[in-house]
Amino acid sequence: MPRSSKAHPESDPLDPSIWKISSVAVLGSFLSQLDATVVNVSLSSLAVKLHSSLSAIQWVTSGYLLALARMLPLSGWMVDRIGAKALYLWCFSAFTLSSTLCGLAWSANSLIGFRILQGMCGGLLAPMAQMMMARAAGRRMVSVLGFAAMPILVAPILGPVIAGAILQFTSWQWLFLVNLPVGALALVLAVLFLPNDREETRPRDLDLVGLALLSPGLLLFLYGSDHLSALTGLVALVASVLLLLVFFKWATKKKEKAIIDLRLFKGKVFSASVTTQFMSHGISFAGQMLIPIFLIRAAGRSPGASGLLLAPLGLGMMCGYPFVGALTKRFGIRKVSAGGASLALGGTLPFIYLASHGLVIAILASSLFIRGMGLSAVGVPSISAAYVSVKREDLPMATTTLNIVMRIGGPTLTTICATFLGWRLGSASSPDAVSGAFTLAFLLLCTFHALLFAAAMRLPLLLEGGTEQTLATAPAALERVSE
Repeated sequence: MPRSSKAHPESDPLDPSIWKISSVAVLGSFLSQLDATVVNVSLSSLAVKLHSSLSAIQWVTSGYLLALARMLPLSGWMVDRIGAKALYLWCFSAFTLSSTLCGLAWSANSLIGFRILQGMCGGLLAPMAQMMMARAAGRRMVSVLGFAAMPILVAPILGPVIAGAILQFTSWQWLFLVNLPVGALALVLAVLFLPNDREETRPRDLDLVGLALLSPGLLLFLYGSDHLSALTGLVALVASVLLLLVFFKWATKKKEKAIIDLRLFKGKVFSASVTTQFMSHGISFAGQMLIPIFLIRAAGRSPGASGLLLAPLGLGMMCGYPFVGALTKRFGIRKVSAGGASLALGGTLPFIYLASHGLVIAILASSLFIRGMGLSAVGVPSISAAYVSVKREDLPMATTTLNIVMRIGGPTLTTICATFLGWRLGSASSPDAVSGAFTLAFLLLCTFHALLFAAAMRLPLLLEGGTEQTLATAPAALERVSE
């Protein structure tokens, strides 16, 4: 007996409203993610322009990331309280205003303060964008994320490239003022296209104890990761571990009333997806740290030139994303994610050769392009698997949890790679020793890529042979999400 079209939702065209919601949502998330890395290659220039030391001006980046992490635990509670559309409009308006203030900053301290305000607003945009798309698309998340997630995940890669171009042709203020036209457009589209979701709100009490444990724990973890070489960084890291351990015990006791429901991790699909995202996000940020330092320190390139040399990485991701949805429908989540992890590893291995034999632009460009294509194939299927494995009413909580783990992955793997590289460079007294330090650092990064492949192999097979196949571990969840 033939199945109805409802049994084959992938064969029907997507409702235009899904594309409208997704397009609006990703604009905010794109700017939030872009601003997390856009100043990385400009810190030395900002230090000179604002008459500050490099150690002080780095808080332009660290302050933004810390403020972003501070707000993540509140995301699910605030969406449940006032709705995604209202929160999105408020946050995006404040984000655009704070971007203007950053561009008008008159000193290093004022810029750092405005960046902290910007990070507080940006910390809510990325999880809200994912949640709104998940609500609209349901079990069609793979089709939507194949295109809609591209600007979200490519933004951190494009940040250094855009910054390099801005610094070469105009002033540093435009690193932030460039957000104004995009922000104004996004606000207008949000008012017109985002659905009113106030009827879906589920006001609940705020877990103040959990928030008091989790937020400082995340802040201290990120701070300690960025300052691991100093005593204050080590103290912060130890304190963060203690706070997070107490939080896990508290959240286990509170269950669904906790600010983060740890019971989500009991689902094999969700836990496998979160692990994959942790590794993928960490590898992406660790590479963004290692490769520019290699280009500047070992290859003698300027910060602006290094940012432009990273362009093939973003190009590879942009070329790969549009095909991820179709590939996932044909081969399944596990095969596409694991295949992408293997491809990313293949694009990272040549850096071991470049570090030991010298920079070859053709090898650099092709390797970055392949690495970008590989990373693009990991994120979309694993995120989709995470969302379709939970109930619709649990989407805000799942979104918050997924984003927190992703944000922890970045500083964790970056810190490990940076600490290892600093240790090796500390004893490097010759050019050959410097090359050897980068060779071993890239070998460590390749090891993390191998672990990403192992994590991707734990993902379920959602789609196979071009037809939909429900998750073996959560068939009912798929139906609930699509309702």
